[in-house]
Amino acid sequence: MIPLRDTEEIETVPFFTILLIVVNSLIFMYIYFTAGAMPVPEEYLASVYGQFGLVPAKILNAPLFSMSYLTFITSIFLHGSWSHLIFNMLFLWIFGNNIEDYFGHFHFLFFYLLAGVVASLVQLLTMSTSSMPVIGASGAIAGIMGAYFLLFPRSRIRTLVFFFFITVVEIPAPVYLLIWFLSQLFEGLSSFGVASGVAFFAHIGGFVFGLLYAALIGKHAGRKGRFLYSV
Repeated sequence: MIPLRDTEEIETVPFFTILLIVVNSLIFMYIYFTAGAMPVPEEYLASVYGQFGLVPAKILNAPLFSMSYLTFITSIFLHGSWSHLIFNMLFLWIFGNNIEDYFGHFHFLFFYLLAGVVASLVQLLTMSTSSMPVIGASGAIAGIMGAYFLLFPRSRIRTLVFFFFITVVEIPAPVYLLIWFLSQLFEGLSSFGVASGVAFFAHIGGFVFGLLYAALIGKHAGRKGRFLYSV
């Protein structure tokens, strides 16, 4: 099921959502177009992802003040293929613009980065001895989806579905997101302890974090992210 758009209107320009899409895209194109050859040599990608991706074994063996910890952030801006980038940015746009509208611009950016770090940490804990780099924005985007699940329960998602034929249907956002989460949970548990090209536990951890964040903090934010204090 591929989401096309949601039915929730926004009241502000989602500046950071747009900026994140642009930055992710530019970084991806820079890596691919400066490789010096097409297709991009695997050795080149392995070098880039090994340096800027999150490598669990490297993190757990790093000194206290190692620069390796910066990969909790840098890894969020790396993608392994055009399809990886395009689908992540599609999900970021559909769900991110509403969360930015709700939280406010800088609160949204803080939440996005924090969700990415938490998601990466969960993935690290489930594959602590792995030397395979963890890359991609999907953990941070999963956090956005978790917050969206709680904050926009009446929204609907126009979705491209593939059964015996291709059609577009509107699915209640909580139903769509629950199906997505359960699929990640099933895949994650099924592949637990096995090397996988998909960071399922980053998705799971990010979604749960977003849900909890929205429950504890999001409900106390105004529609445009202005925190409401009792006096």
